[in-house]
Parts: sequence; C-alpha cells; structure tokens
Amino acid sequence: MPSDSIPNEPEIDAEEMVRNIIEWVEIESPTSDAVAVNRMADKVVAECQDLGLAIERIPGEDGWGDLVIARSEDANTKEPGILILTHIDTVQPIGTIEGDNPIRREGDKVYGPGSYDMKAGAYMSTYAYRYLQRLGRKPRLPVTFMFMSEEEVGSPFSRKHIEAEAAKAKYVLVAEPARDGGKVVVARKGVADFVMRATGRPAHAGAMHQDGRSAIKEVARQILEIEEMTDYERGVTFNAGMIKGGTGINVVPRECEVHIDMRVVTPEDGEEFTEKLLNRKSHDPDVEIEVTGGLNRPPYQMSEGGNALFEFAREACQEHGLDLQYTPITGGGSDGNYSGAMGIPTLDGLGVDGAGAHTLDEHILVSSLLPRTKMWIKMFERLE
Repeated sequence: MPSDSIPNEPEIDAEEMVRNIIEWVEIESPTSDAVAVNRMADKVVAECQDLGLAIERIPGEDGWGDLVIARSEDANTKEPGILILTHIDTVQPIGTIEGDNPIRREGDKVYGPGSYDMKAGAYMSTYAYRYLQRLGRKPRLPVTFMFMSEEEVGSPFSRKHIEAEAAKAKYVLVAEPARDGGKVVVARKGVADFVMRATGRPAHAGAMHQDGRSAIKEVARQILEIEEMTDYERGVTFNAGMIKGGTGINVVPRECEVHIDMRVVTPEDGEEFTEKLLNRKSHDPDVEIEVTGGLNRPPYQMSEGGNALFEFAREACQEHGLDLQYTPITGGGSDGNYSGAMGIPTLDGLGVDGAGAHTLDEHILVSSLLPRTKMWIKMFERLE
C-alpha cells in the first residue's frame, strides 16, 4: 500500500536526518586513509545492525578500507531484489572540518566534506528503510546495501563484489548526489586512467646540453597531442592531471611521468582511444615511452529497463510534488557504471540535492531531504 495513503502516520523528520548526517560527516574518511575509512565503516555497521540487517564486512585489499554489505533477512533467497550502491570514502584530507570546510548550517545549506558526495545520500537510503520499519512495513523485494571504501578512486577492490551482487539484482539504485538541481542520472561516461613514462638521457644542462635527451620535452609534446584529441561532440575528453619529472634545474631530465584521464560515451570509443594511447610513439628516437592503463569504469547508457525504472520513480515522485528529471549523461563515474554496463536496470543520482562535490564549498540542501526520502520509501515499497 502506498505510504502516502495512510492517515496519521509519522512524519519524515528532516531535522533527525540532519543530525545523523552530521554525525556521518564528522567521521572524516579520505579514501587513502584506511583507518579513517574503517571508523566510518564501524558507524555504518552499527547503523545497519540496528536495522536488523545481516552484516558482511569484507577486509580491504591493497591498503583500502573495508567493504560493508548489509542484507535484509530475505536477501539470501533466490528472488532478485534491490541493490543499493553507496560509498563511505571522501576526497578531502583529515582536518577539513576544522578548517577549510567546517560543518555548519546556513539557512537551507549544511556544509561539510563528503556531505553531498555522498554521506547524506548513503544515510538517506538507510533512513527510508528505517521509516518503513517504524510503520511496521517492509520493501516488497529483498534489499542489499553496499558501502564501498574506495569508490573515489574507481573501486579497484570493491568492483568484483559490486558486479557479483549486481548479477543477482533486479534493480540497482545508486545514492550518489543529485545533479543540476535535483536531476537523477541514467547514463554515465566511461572513465580511463593512463600513465605515460618517458626515459631519456641525462646530461649537464650547461656543459653537455647537446648530449642530453629530455624526457620532459618528450612528454610535453605528447600531452599537447593527446589533449588535442578531445572531441566535445563525441563526448571524448582527455586531461593530463598530474606530472612529475627531472632531478635538477641544471640537468637534462632523464625521466618524466604523466597521469592522463580519459572519458568516453561509448564502449567503441573506449576501445578506439585506449588503443591510440597505448600505442603512442616517441617523437625522439632516443627517448623511450611506455603507456599503461585503460578503462576502470565502463560507460553505460539508458537501457529499456533503465528507462522503465526512471519512469516508475518519476510517477511516484509526482504524487508528492517532486518533478523528477534526468540528465542525459554525466562525465563523472560511479559504481553504477558497473551495474549499468551489465545491463541491470540502474538509476543513479538518487541522493540529496546540493553542490560543491570535491570542493571546499561542499554542502547539501535540507529542503531536498523530505521529497527525496519519500522517493526512496515509495521505491522500496512498490518495486516488484
């Protein structure tokens, strides 16, 4: 029975949500600090145990924090259910809440690192589940929550677990933040990371300059050519984001390394441009270059099932005055890339509205909590 139809049921308490979201944000959890991320995992485990969910905590690999999976009591049946993807890692360093973006409330905005991306959305999904419990009701389908520890770097450890859980799901809901004033996400670009390393010949920059072969010079030429491959009409972009090289100002540099980000709309473009990067040739025959890397998040586009899932959510939201829209595609990646690329109906960007992801102006809009929580409640109750 739709939750809006029962009179005198308890109100969704936005102030309760704000208090608990702040508790989550207070536990700073930058991806590279596994100890800090695991403190956040402790909080999540306690929250999910209080909901009566069965907890599976998988120790992180390769220095990452732990992955937390929480399942409803019927989630071990063979019936495909709802998989909720969230993450508990953030990008800002420990101490941000004491300096550059302290937790504070200014009118409709609540500030803090990781608030928008995506602790508020992760908490919101659990609050909606708790709300149904308070009414003595439950979702029609089994529910599995996943809280990733290293989503901000592509979920290298969690990916295999995400894909395994997605393969058993009927629907995937992603609590990443809303886009562009409350829009959800139905398609995302694929994301690739590459590292180019150049090895030249060192020489004294004054006395023997002619004998040197500059690795930095070679990489500089490569960067210009690679970034010129950006094609906005095709949705293909390249960004040389980090570079290091050389040993001294008076030494022709022997080594240089650059990290390159690539975004693509289609798998075909991913294959084409990955091949182009991996097969780059050096301009200077005396400088060797090596390129490694590839796609870490496959692109996904709206499928028939994904469109049906969006229309379901849109119609449910119209009942309480939320005009749900979607952005055609976004360049940012999420764990929804994995389930979407597998063909599982995936609806992303279901978290809170706000702005400033990955910046020192990161904040959520309190006014978005009530309508978007109602959306979660209705999807839990009505998806079948």
